[in-house]
Amino acid sequence: MEGEDRIEESSVRLLRRSGSGWGSGSRWVDGSEFDSDSETAQRSMNDENEGREGYGSLRRRLVKKPKRVDSLDVEAMEIAGAHSHHSKDLSLWSTLAIAFQTLGVVYGDMGTSPLYVFADVFSKVPIESEVDVLGALSLVMYTIALIPLAKYVFVVLKANDNGEGGTFALYSLICRYAKVNLLPNRQPADEQISSFKLKLPTPELERALNIKDALEKKSYLKTLLLLLVLMGTSMIIGDGILTPAISVMSAVSGLQGEIEGFGTNAVVIVSIIILTALFSIQRFGTGKVGFLFAPILALWFFSLGSIGLYNLVKYDISVLRAINPAYIYLFFKKNSKDAWSALGGCVLCITGAEAMFADLGHFSVPAIQIAFTCVVFPCLLLAYMGQAAYLMRFPDSSDRIFYDSVPDSLFWPVLVVATFAAMIASQAMISATFSCVKQSMALGCFPRLKIIHTSKRSMGQIYIPVMNWFLMIMCIVVVAIFRSTTDISNAYGIAEVGVMIVSTSLVTLVMLLIWKTNLFLALCFPLVFGSIELIYMSAVLSKIMEGGWLPLVFATFFLCIMYTWNYGSVLKYQSEVREKISMDFMNDLGSTLGTVRVPGIGLLYNELVHGVPSIFGQFLLSLPAIHSVIVFVCIKYIPVPVVPQEERFLFRRVCQKDYHMFRCVARYGYKDIRKEDHHSFEQLLVESLEKFLRREAQELALESNFNELDSISEISRDSQASPGDANDLRIPLMQDLRLDEAETSASEETSAALPSSVMSSDEDPSLEYELSALREAMDSGFTYLLGHGDVRAKKNSLFLKKLVVNYFYAFLRRNCRAGAANMSVPHMNIIQVEMTYMV
Repeated sequence: MEGEDRIEESSVRLLRRSGSGWGSGSRWVDGSEFDSDSETAQRSMNDENEGREGYGSLRRRLVKKPKRVDSLDVEAMEIAGAHSHHSKDLSLWSTLAIAFQTLGVVYGDMGTSPLYVFADVFSKVPIESEVDVLGALSLVMYTIALIPLAKYVFVVLKANDNGEGGTFALYSLICRYAKVNLLPNRQPADEQISSFKLKLPTPELERALNIKDALEKKSYLKTLLLLLVLMGTSMIIGDGILTPAISVMSAVSGLQGEIEGFGTNAVVIVSIIILTALFSIQRFGTGKVGFLFAPILALWFFSLGSIGLYNLVKYDISVLRAINPAYIYLFFKKNSKDAWSALGGCVLCITGAEAMFADLGHFSVPAIQIAFTCVVFPCLLLAYMGQAAYLMRFPDSSDRIFYDSVPDSLFWPVLVVATFAAMIASQAMISATFSCVKQSMALGCFPRLKIIHTSKRSMGQIYIPVMNWFLMIMCIVVVAIFRSTTDISNAYGIAEVGVMIVSTSLVTLVMLLIWKTNLFLALCFPLVFGSIELIYMSAVLSKIMEGGWLPLVFATFFLCIMYTWNYGSVLKYQSEVREKISMDFMNDLGSTLGTVRVPGIGLLYNELVHGVPSIFGQFLLSLPAIHSVIVFVCIKYIPVPVVPQEERFLFRRVCQKDYHMFRCVARYGYKDIRKEDHHSFEQLLVESLEKFLRREAQELALESNFNELDSISEISRDSQASPGDANDLRIPLMQDLRLDEAETSASEETSAALPSSVMSSDEDPSLEYELSALREAMDSGFTYLLGHGDVRAKKNSLFLKKLVVNYFYAFLRRNCRAGAANMSVPHMNIIQVEMTYMV
């Protein structure tokens, strides 16, 4: 090897195995859309100008340096109005129906918190007077009112990404407004996607522009933002471990006081059995039993509210005095340090509040707001008030306050409903973990794993086997080690508060960068809610030695995995950019590429869009012949939830026409499902390529007939006296666009006078020859050209970099899903080259 940063070939293998179908968890990155460095700046400027001004008149377009045709440059304009992502206004009854469904998915975790909140609080503060009960109740009431109600319902839910919520949705929203992604994968054509909805800050918003410039220019701010997002994601995965453990164990613990001899060991064994069954049925999906979730949770909330109201009236209605926040001051004054410790249990009353935002994509903002304000909030308040009233009469019942406060005649029905509610709450958190991992994979922050889609109707219902069994093992270990809900709750609080702090930070950035929010109001949000969350965090961190270390270990573990994967992927991408093949070298090879061209289509999968990947040179050196048509395919995930199918592909020609080489960027959103089998993908790709060739022929015809078209456009404008000349002159490129009557009549007159080369591109001999060559190549079959890269750190790298790249990242690459399996291409048609990248 001549240099350490040279890419060398280790071996060439022709794999002949069977397989089909398209996977859904691939990890691909790319660069810009241009073919040579010299053209990048000029074309980027042209594209940005077009994005701001529209495509303008034909005269303005043609006086500039001719630019290559992108199929999506035209297609995005044609369907921008036809594929709006604004959902239609739902009727009141439809919104109420959706709000009812949210009970079974969004609020299961928060709804089961009355099982263990007061039991945990009063394990730290013994009940000695009514101040203890009223102070704890007042803390719980105002915590629920401030965090889920004031923060999430009225503020955070509005910071959604085209209807999608969650940590990564906020990150993708920020990435669209500021180029903070560590990979240079932003393309001007991406902004033409109808779901992109990019509204850059106006020049008047000097504050937003300054923040945007700081984020884009300072790499350490990009890294800090990514680490913040990854930390929040790691905490959510930790919730996926702790939620099933504490929910199921709390429900089963109700049997301890009812069945003689049913002790702690029995609770642990039964909980493990239920958890094993819960995770074992995940592979069947939640779609078949999902319709049962909402009625069960509705029954559960009705039970909470009615039993709470019964206890409130029967035992001590004076607990309503807890509405006065002065009892919080008296509570801390009386118990001092113990009261501070009790905050760790109080914060458990808002567990699952983040699900209101994370699960937004399956529902709507009004539905989630109605369900919380009209059902969840009042029922939870009544439940806690009823328990407090019972404790005023029986202060020694704090250990089993929930089940002791249930009337004897209702104990067994409530126990059954509580067990189902706990399982549903666990199911919601497990599903949220799967979705979070999938989004992380799509944005290049998690190793590739196998993803199974369990529903044909709902794109959000997925199953990740590796994560499922990992969560199950960890849940069983947690239950077996801690053996009590009190110890688990010490760990649970840190994970919950950590996710909330991350959301507060990201929403504040959205306010400053994207929303036209007054600076004072924008700063009030983190000052108020951030201060409350930091107070809770300080309380739960005091429990590190009592179990609080567990979520920190989980978060650190997943944070290291995610950041290592992202770090190694960025280094690998940068190495590929440095080693790309120059266009001068490609021109020197000629149209034969220095070898024999045989009929067939070669799909070379690579991570680059900027330039010809170096792996193509290895194929030219290793193979005795190369295909007559070469398509460089890049699977690219962009920061939007969904990319419409009509805007999926972006084509560009590589080199001259006689090379028959093209670049195809297949664009997906982080919620999209890559469910096409290879046959349908090949067919769709060829159809899109044919469409691109015809568009290109039209564009070239317009260029060659500039003078004639110019005179025609002048006549058209004079005859029509229409101010909309820009729209008239775009007609040859947008013949399917529906215009108003005046513009249509103008276009008909213009089109009638156009030369035949423009009006009938099928008669172009060069186009017909290229289309026939493409069809002949398609009949000969497709071959998938893949590169398997081994990434190694240079010899002069730091020891830490060598450790991370050569061992940790290499371990993840060896054990994650391979590229061929991840894309599920037909293995009998694969040619794979192993590469070594020195970074």
